[in-house]
Amino acid sequence: MTGNTQGTSGPEAVCTKQARIAELARQLAGRRLESLNHYLDLAWMQEACRRTRKDGAAGVDGVTWEQYSHELPRRLADLLDRAKDGDRYRAPAVRRVYIPKGKGESRPLGIPTLEDKILQRAVVMVLEPIYEQEFLPCSYGFRPGRSPHQALQQIWNAIMRTGGCWLIDADLRKFYDTLDKSVLRELVGQRVGDGVIRRLIGKWLSAGVLEDGEVTYPDRGTPQGGVMTPRTQ
Repeated sequence: MTGNTQGTSGPEAVCTKQARIAELARQLAGRRLESLNHYLDLAWMQEACRRTRKDGAAGVDGVTWEQYSHELPRRLADLLDRAKDGDRYRAPAVRRVYIPKGKGESRPLGIPTLEDKILQRAVVMVLEPIYEQEFLPCSYGFRPGRSPHQALQQIWNAIMRTGGCWLIDADLRKFYDTLDKSVLRELVGQRVGDGVIRRLIGKWLSAGVLEDGEVTYPDRGTPQGGVMTPRTQ
């Protein structure tokens, strides 16, 4: 952050707001939360920016943190206004790269722009308190405050308590590549009714993918690698 944002109580204020969202989600279990975007203010955007990695690869616009951090409060305020306006914000295409996966295979990753990472983080900060109420205590994957080490400890405790058990290692092949976007939108709509949040998610699902100098718009699937996908959280 730049010196212009000093003196704000961003982290504490955001945590208080997230606690309110969580309580509302518990009270309205199984129902849609209609008014959420009012939680997104400048302090919220500043905290989202603080939580965003600054050393990641640049997106399609080539903008780095060093460049974006100049006049940061103004940039964040403008991003917030555009996000809530609807018509003014357009989700940029993600830049696709490939990383080794092992056994001679590779995994495609989509790299959003830095500004998009910040906005995605802001939306994730709204969604996490809602969906935390949906998880079972035995779920550890990509949840705030939980880690693979804690999951392994729980498995170890269960084995010691029962004297043995079966362990099943399973994976969904090409899940991100074959994701049905309409199904995802429907699932989100079961708990999130806020028009601003849903519109932003829809724009990210419809954003193009830049690869080999050409932008495509796949009907199915969504790129891994953005803040909204769990592999990078």
